[in-house]
Amino acid sequence: MGSESDKGREAIVEEEEEEIVCLESFFINDDYQLTKFTFGSHVLELYCLQSASTDFDLTGQLVWPGAMLMNGYLSENADILQGCSVLELGSGVGITGVLCSKFCRKVIFTDHNDEVLKILKKNIDLHGHSSGPKPSAELEAAKLEWGNSDQLGQILKKHNDGFDLILGADIYILIVEQLLRIRGQGNCKFILAYVSRARQMDSAILREGAQHGMLMNEVSGTRCTVGNLEGVIYEITLQ
Repeated sequence: MGSESDKGREAIVEEEEEEIVCLESFFINDDYQLTKFTFGSHVLELYCLQSASTDFDLTGQLVWPGAMLMNGYLSENADILQGCSVLELGSGVGITGVLCSKFCRKVIFTDHNDEVLKILKKNIDLHGHSSGPKPSAELEAAKLEWGNSDQLGQILKKHNDGFDLILGADIYILIVEQLLRIRGQGNCKFILAYVSRARQMDSAILREGAQHGMLMNEVSGTRCTVGNLEGVIYEITLQ
């Protein structure tokens, strides 16, 4: 039998754990609403937040300007998606991957946050079991923290032939270098929807891409205003 002091310490630990759970619940907003989005002739419905969570790490619960820019571009250029395998980085609620599922043969959604992955999987299920036309694509959600080689390795072990397209909005481009090199030059393309928030960052992205052997081509006609920010689409390949 444990001493009274041991029992006291155990009680304190249990109370502290309960307090942590309560605090986590306080900072997580899960008041998701089914929201309709229209991109050209394509209408999507997904669960998402209407305003940001109090936890800065849960930005993926919202649909951000970069995702709107990406989907606008893809809806107008759906031919580039036909029959492709796609890996999406930082999927959030999955608005881009769901659009891709109408055209692609395989879409792997990824996000780093467990809470965001819950709503992402809910949206994948929503479109997999809706009364409308079923997605022809294989759909899967996976956890991927940027820079986590073990998690990326697990994805590539399952999909060892790589992907035709890598998609990402407002992400750090250097995480895609390994993915591009799996297929080799000319066999994989990264489409980046980039929203400018600081001129310093704009030039840094172009510089870092070049330093790591990536060719960044601004897609003609895609520079536009998204909200009150300037956005543009880049197609990135190996040099």
